[in-house]
Amino acid sequence: MGLPSRWLVATSWIMDIMLDGGSDSHVRLSADINRTGHCVAIYRTQILPLSETFVRDQALALRRWHPVLVGEREIRALPLEGLSVSTAYLGPATLAQRVLGLACRTLDRPAPRAIGAVRRVTPKLIHAHFGFDGVEAWPIARRLGVPLLVTLHGSDITTRMEWFAEGRAGRRWRSYPKRLARMAMDKSVTFIAISENIRQAAVAAGLPEERIAVRRIGIDRSRFPATGLPVARRRPVILFLGRLVEKKGARFLLDAFDILRRRIADAELVIAGEGPERGRLAERAASMGGVRFVGAFTRDQANTLLAEARVFCLPSITAESGDAEGLPLVVLEAQAAGVPVVTSARGGATEGIQDGVTGFAFAERDVAKLVEQLFLLLTDDALAARFSEAAPGFIEIHHDLFKQTAELESLYDVALGADR
Repeated sequence: MGLPSRWLVATSWIMDIMLDGGSDSHVRLSADINRTGHCVAIYRTQILPLSETFVRDQALALRRWHPVLVGEREIRALPLEGLSVSTAYLGPATLAQRVLGLACRTLDRPAPRAIGAVRRVTPKLIHAHFGFDGVEAWPIARRLGVPLLVTLHGSDITTRMEWFAEGRAGRRWRSYPKRLARMAMDKSVTFIAISENIRQAAVAAGLPEERIAVRRIGIDRSRFPATGLPVARRRPVILFLGRLVEKKGARFLLDAFDILRRRIADAELVIAGEGPERGRLAERAASMGGVRFVGAFTRDQANTLLAEARVFCLPSITAESGDAEGLPLVVLEAQAAGVPVVTSARGGATEGIQDGVTGFAFAERDVAKLVEQLFLLLTDDALAARFSEAAPGFIEIHHDLFKQTAELESLYDVALGADR
């Protein structure tokens, strides 16, 4: 049942008088408050989930623009040293806040207190990560009269829009396709695709091609050093790092490993990550031998696992909803550490590796090809060594965080009308 229009109008009026913030408003300044440069408000509804180190790292890599993380609430899941934060609330949402948020989304109005959290940092522009947050930030950008940039990462644009409209992604996102389409009509909004594959998905979804720029995020290579034995001298260990969800395709890796194990008796598969598919995957692996599940992992633990792996594999697929990978950073991290990659991830297979030089690309669900490529890297020492040596240089040239962030800042300049 929809909300009565008179109730929404009344709620809207209440929100209007709350826009300047209140006692719940939360501000935390970094030690770097005297940093020079225009302020960019980096918008995420929740600041920041543990999985979003890439948002934090990109903000910290800005050199000419001064970043402040802004949004609805700070959840304090991810360390944010060195960054200023301005949010409407701190901690979990109350029932009243959820109701007001629903009214705001229905009316496409700025969320209560959220506009005050953004206004107080006087940004020259707003940069929202994910289309989901873009539609939340758009009313705020309009109210403040500043440009909005929206980075599209994957599920926010590859998922079929009817999937959202039918409520299959949850009630909150039923109106997402309509809100996204309305936002796309605003010429002060620029879209950023993290890969060419995501740009193509955005065009297919109806976003204006002339306002979609490709800007990769990249990684800080210093955090993923090549350590351990040379790859060619390592045991035949295949590593998977990622959430155990449909689109990551771990079940196809298990199918491939079941075949591979008959050809390489001492081969091992390490699966690091958690998710709703873990139980099913563990049941499938129980009769195989050689499969080890290590659960959730930290960055340091991931580096330790990479230092032991002979090959990294990400066998991603397009999920039933249409959700697909953008450009998985874990593919880049493995190569930075000198580990060859085998992947079917859309952006990863086309832009994230150099096929036949730093790794192998294969078509989604092609288990036979996956077996062939893994077998080559596990048994051909010269090939594994060659890929391992080439991988860090490829990342340095094409996926370095600081180079890619400098290109992002140039896009900020253009959006502001100050192209330098």
